[in-house]
Amino acid sequence: MANVFRIVNAIILWLTVIIFLPRESFKKYLAVTLFCSNLLLIQVLLNFLFKWWTVKGGPKFVVFDSLAFIFGPFMTINLWVFHFTYKKFWLYALANLVMDLIFAYPLNALFQRIGHYKLNKFTSLTIFLIFYSLAMVNYGFQKIIDKLRTQEVSNTTFNT
Repeated sequence: MANVFRIVNAIILWLTVIIFLPRESFKKYLAVTLFCSNLLLIQVLLNFLFKWWTVKGGPKFVVFDSLAFIFGPFMTINLWVFHFTYKKFWLYALANLVMDLIFAYPLNALFQRIGHYKLNKFTSLTIFLIFYSLAMVNYGFQKIIDKLRTQEVSNTTFNT
């Protein structure tokens, strides 16, 4: 049942992106979303060494759950947050603060209670600090991408 929920959740979230998110926003924010998704994948790989959390079913389920989360809700929500808040840093910071607190505390407690995973060496505070820090890194990464794109456009314009 949990696998069906994950798959349906990912499908619904991606449908909202495909149908409603403007194509320009998707193109503009895809790089930063993939960047952060890869940072989370590295964390998942490091989890095999440090045992920060466990998932029922062993390593195969850790990988499946992580991929379902990263390429489902995490990626799609990042696209939407950047679409609505980018270039409004305080709104971006506030939106991430609220979402990361909700994920780290009530949702984390719920997921552990229903047996989705169990934190071993992480706490809710650890999750919040990691996710909020990643949000700030993402914002900086997107600013760098924008600067490089601006330079590329000005160089192209100047050379023609």
